[in-house]
Amino acid sequence: MLIDSHCHLNYLDDPDGAIERARQSGVSSCLCISVDEEGYAGVIGLANTHDDVWATAGVHPDAADGNLNWIEDALSHDRVVAVGETGLDYFHASQQAVQARQREAFAYQLDLAVKNTLPVIVHTRQAEADTLDLMRAYAGVRGVLHCFTESWSMAKQALDLGFFISISGIVTFKNAENVREVARQVPADRLLIETDSPFLAPVPQRGKTNEPAFVAHTAAFLAELRQVNVEVLCEQTGENFVRLFGCGK
Repeated sequence: MLIDSHCHLNYLDDPDGAIERARQSGVSSCLCISVDEEGYAGVIGLANTHDDVWATAGVHPDAADGNLNWIEDALSHDRVVAVGETGLDYFHASQQAVQARQREAFAYQLDLAVKNTLPVIVHTRQAEADTLDLMRAYAGVRGVLHCFTESWSMAKQALDLGFFISISGIVTFKNAENVREVARQVPADRLLIETDSPFLAPVPQRGKTNEPAFVAHTAAFLAELRQVNVEVLCEQTGENFVRLFGCGK
């Protein structure tokens, strides 16, 4: 049960072809992620067309100045299984006003997740303290920190809050020892794997357009890193996905 827990199929030139290649590579389900109102139609369209594709509804921190009002209605769709991706990204947002708007948008979406009893997909980059503070502020919120690249200290605090940690192909990059440190330590029942396609293709596909089929490379690398059988890792991460999102197979 190999599942790509985070991808942007609607960004690919041939998403239908990528989905078929994923199936041929043993990927049983994909979660296609929304980042803004404009792209949501493509996300939900793919989920409506393919039984093994699920969708989310949310606004990425880089789009936090955009409209948020559409999200709540989108959450009622039976193919939408999570809020997000949302969160905080201060890497390119040094202005306090921009950071404040990101926090407002993140808080709004955390509140929607709690009200709708849905998990939230969190993007966090160079905003550890503020991300954790907001996660703590919404009691009962559950979800995943996706494409995790921050410190083990942050991962541990998120795990203590009941969150999952998702590892992308970055873990295979030569200069990503910090990600490998986290990937070694995440408990087996809280680990997810993803592509974040079309970005961040793992070794040995680095430099290519990433797609869900390539999650198999990340799974193989993680299994070796964690010293477990790759089939066991795929089964465990697949079960984790089903437990968190209530979908998949």
